[in-house]
Amino acid sequence: MKRVFIVNAMNVALGVLFCFGAPSLFAQDTWKQWERDATPLHRASQALTGVIVHDIFPPTVASRIYVYAGVAGYEVLVQNSNEYSSLAGQLNMLLDAPRATSPVSYSIAAVAAFTETAKKLVFSEQALEDSVRNIYAWYAAKGYPPALIDSSILFGKRVSVFVLAWSAKDKYKETRAMKRYSLKKTPGTWIPTPPGYMAAVDPHWSKIRAMALDSASQFKPAPPPVFSTDKASEFYKQALEVYEIGKNPTEEQRAIASFWDCNPFFLNTQGHLNFATKKLSPGGHWISIAGIAARKSGADIMRSAAAYTLTALALFDGFISCWDEKYRSQLVRPESYINASIDEIWRPLLQTPPFPEYTSGHSVISTASAVALTAIFGENFAFDDSTETEYGLPIRKFTSFRAAAQEAAISRMYGGIHYRAAIENGQVQGKRVGEHLLAKVHFLNALPNGTPPKSTQPKSGRTN
Repeated sequence: MKRVFIVNAMNVALGVLFCFGAPSLFAQDTWKQWERDATPLHRASQALTGVIVHDIFPPTVASRIYVYAGVAGYEVLVQNSNEYSSLAGQLNMLLDAPRATSPVSYSIAAVAAFTETAKKLVFSEQALEDSVRNIYAWYAAKGYPPALIDSSILFGKRVSVFVLAWSAKDKYKETRAMKRYSLKKTPGTWIPTPPGYMAAVDPHWSKIRAMALDSASQFKPAPPPVFSTDKASEFYKQALEVYEIGKNPTEEQRAIASFWDCNPFFLNTQGHLNFATKKLSPGGHWISIAGIAARKSGADIMRSAAAYTLTALALFDGFISCWDEKYRSQLVRPESYINASIDEIWRPLLQTPPFPEYTSGHSVISTASAVALTAIFGENFAFDDSTETEYGLPIRKFTSFRAAAQEAAISRMYGGIHYRAAIENGQVQGKRVGEHLLAKVHFLNALPNGTPPKSTQPKSGRTN
């Protein structure tokens, strides 16, 4: 049963009063200077990522959590912005969100909408409740009146209820009850891989309603090389390339593969003992990059919300497009092919994920995310990616989002889990998904020169 977390803003404020003293709390309207500060939203996003890692959601499901939480927070903030536009009437089946009927802090309401939506989509609700309690205490410490905190939280909850009702119609629940993937006996089709030999993840993901795509197959990629065990075939050559890199990877290739591994369920095996190491999902890595870029650029809460949300939209539609192809082509992984046709004891540097090979999910979603973030922060936005430091990996530096996406894509071959065709065609697929998102969904009311953006989309309040 869902637990309801009610924050008593007066108690929070009084607690802060004893710690910080009365003058800072009750100075008239001092809180207004903090309304544009993105710190609370960054903290909420980091808290959500921590819970997603803890709950071990697969990359597909993680993208769904990020996108609905992101849209909920964004749709609150946009009501107080003259620069950014609502996503209502632009995303599939999204109508106008409820509007505030009393004075509110749109910052607090956005955090409430974001976290309340997320709590309904994860397992570890209490962890998010603990985090949001600390975020609300931050507002109290900045002088936000208790009554304003309470009214803002209530408004955020109203928007969360609205977004969750929209999410309930995306066919996610229906896919949970569909038949599991049936293994095929056709040569060249996917089979489970070591060490866990897990069942295929989310074979029906393409049936879920996309955000901006017209259909899951809208950007169907070119087919992979024809399966063959002939040593003169293109398929064998691509498998041999993976094998040879995997036998003697350079230190840089190892570093790149490890940095972009993003395996949310790394299975450790010691004798008869199996246990998982929890790590960030691919989508979580790109959400982190969005936060890094927002902080570096000094983005306010509205622009930061746009960065998080546009990235989440790219991730969500990217996974739908990619999974549509994965379960169409159902292609065998390099590990299975190489063990059967080249070297029976070979193992890839990374653990092979439990779903078909083609196309590369990281190539698709990284490229789509890079397109989205480039639209927000520019072409040559250099940044230091510290996402993986908490997992013991060093910072990597990138000259642009596209450079990061390129490295993420090729990392899958260095790691031994994808052929080159899946990477290169996945990049094309992701680019098309990202560019379609930008063409269909407009965040800004006007371009930098003050002219309205071109759009054939219906106005806010209509459905697609």
